[in-house]
Order: sequence, then structure tokens, then C-alpha cells
Amino acid sequence: MSGTVNNQSDPNSIPDPNYDDSGSDDKNSEAVSGEYHSSTSLTETPLPNFSPPTTPESEGAESPLKSSTATPQNLDQFLTSQRSGEEPKPYESVSKPVYKISSAEPDLSSHIIPAEDEASPEEEAPSTWQTVWAITREVGETIILTLIIFLLIQLVIRNFRVVGTSMISNLHDGQYLIIDKISYSPILTENLHIGGPKRGDVIVFKPPRNPEDDYVKRIIGLPGEKVQIIKGQVFINDKPLDEPFQPTPGTYNMSAVIVPEGQIFVLGDNRNNSNDSHNWGTLPIENIVGRAWLSYWPPDEWGTIPRDTPTEEATLWHFLNQVIPSANAHNE
Repeated sequence: MSGTVNNQSDPNSIPDPNYDDSGSDDKNSEAVSGEYHSSTSLTETPLPNFSPPTTPESEGAESPLKSSTATPQNLDQFLTSQRSGEEPKPYESVSKPVYKISSAEPDLSSHIIPAEDEASPEEEAPSTWQTVWAITREVGETIILTLIIFLLIQLVIRNFRVVGTSMISNLHDGQYLIIDKISYSPILTENLHIGGPKRGDVIVFKPPRNPEDDYVKRIIGLPGEKVQIIKGQVFINDKPLDEPFQPTPGTYNMSAVIVPEGQIFVLGDNRNNSNDSHNWGTLPIENIVGRAWLSYWPPDEWGTIPRDTPTEEATLWHFLNQVIPSANAHNE
């Protein structure tokens, strides 16, 4: 039985790049000299699409050449599947990255792991005695501090209530005053030569004949001055005294008196109804408690106690009455 060898190539076949034809002449010679049977079958599968992608510019235009977007790896994959008889696998145009895992162990010798915070022990609840002691101490400190502040204030100022009508029309019965105790202090008057009694000051003092009581009067004569009263008019060193605080004039007479050193001459603003120096003589300066500084009650008498103007003109109420009508007049 004889056979023939067909050397014609299949137009649809693709040459194998791994095929070696160095022994083709020997095979041909064997086929001629003897019988040779050979059968080769290839699975008919469609080739990959080698058509270039269609673009808007290439639409409607015929291209004489055809090219493929497949890579050499895709082609090799296709040929291998043909030889093994397997279905070709779809190819990917982009290769997947390959990650390698190192077998080296990490060096943590220089890494310091912070220690976990130790749980703080629970604080013990204070006992009943500790609570009582804490409250008692707080109350005691508050009382002591209040007493210290009170004593310091008492060294500097003091409140006083007017009793009687001897200072009308500047001070009234039941009016409350704040007394400045430091203005006549010997520390200021003798050592620093500041402060001291001034004519017109309203003062609170202990009268020589009744030191248990407190009187409030106005300073009229100073040490070394000659004081005389004729028909209610006060003369100082034989000159009539100008009294801008507007007292209620008296009707009595008093012989001339020379005020000794360290003493003063005082009179009430309501001259005919006042127990003052025209009755019992001059007043030692050391008997002075303090100078009347502020009036704080009743509210319509809030204000300072001036030495050269009526007290009513130094009140807050008087100031508001002066300001408000002025503002209304400007608005009109």
C-alpha cells in the first residue's frame, strides 16, 4: 500500500515559530523510498480578530492593510491552545501585577511599645467626720474673714444715725450717715501734716459734759481764732463769717471767745435749737469721732456732706433734677 505526502500548506494554517525544519530533507527521502502514512488533523477554530479598532476618522474609508491589537504573548497562548486541543482562553491586553512576599522577619528591636496605663485605684469616699470637719472649717474661715473685714472697715469708717433737729435744714432726724474716721487721725495730722479739722466740716464727736453720747455739729472756729456772736451773726476775728451752707440763723448773743490750741468751736445749723459750743464752750479735737462723709438713707438724701454748700444741693436727687430739665429744654 502506497501513500503520498502533500507538501502544500494550508492557507489558513499559521506557521509554528518553534518548528524546526532541519530534518525535512530526510523525511522527504524516506517518503519517496518507502511507504509513508501520515495524517495530521487541526481543530478548526476561528482566529483572533486582527481588525484594527474603528475610529470616527476611519469610518467609511477602506484600509488595504489589516493589523491586530494582540500582543506576542496572546499569540503564543493561542498557538499553544491549538496544539493541545484546548479552547483558546480570552486574553487581556494589560498584564496583572505580580506581588512577591518577602520571607524576611521584621526587626522590632528598636520599636518601643508604650506601657498600658495602670488603672488608678478607686478613691475612698470621705467619711462622715471628714465631711463634717470640711464643712466646719469652711464656715469658720468665712466667719473669721468676715470679722477681719468688719474690723478693718470699723477702723476707717462708721455709720451714724442723726437724732434730733439741731442740724435742720441740712440734716434731718433719722437720716443715716457714713463717718470718715481717718481724716482726723493723729497719724495723718501730726506725722504727715495732712487732713485735720476744716471750717464747715460736719463732724460727730463726744461732748465734754456727756461723753456717752454722740453729737453731730459743724466746725465754726479753729484753734487760735476769736469767735463772737451778735444777734445770731457769727464773727471770726471781728469779721462777719460767710456761711454758704445756709444755717437757720439764731437770735442770741455770745461774748468773744479765743479758741485754745488743740480745740475747736462748733455750732448746730439750727442755731436756736442746738446744744453746742455757745452753751458749754470749745471742743477738744481728740473728742472727734469722725467727719460726716456720705448720706445713704433715706434714698432721696443720697449724696455727700459738703462744707461749703447746702447738703440738699449735693444729693443725687438734686443732680438728676438739674440734668433732666436741661435735656428737655434742649429737645424743645
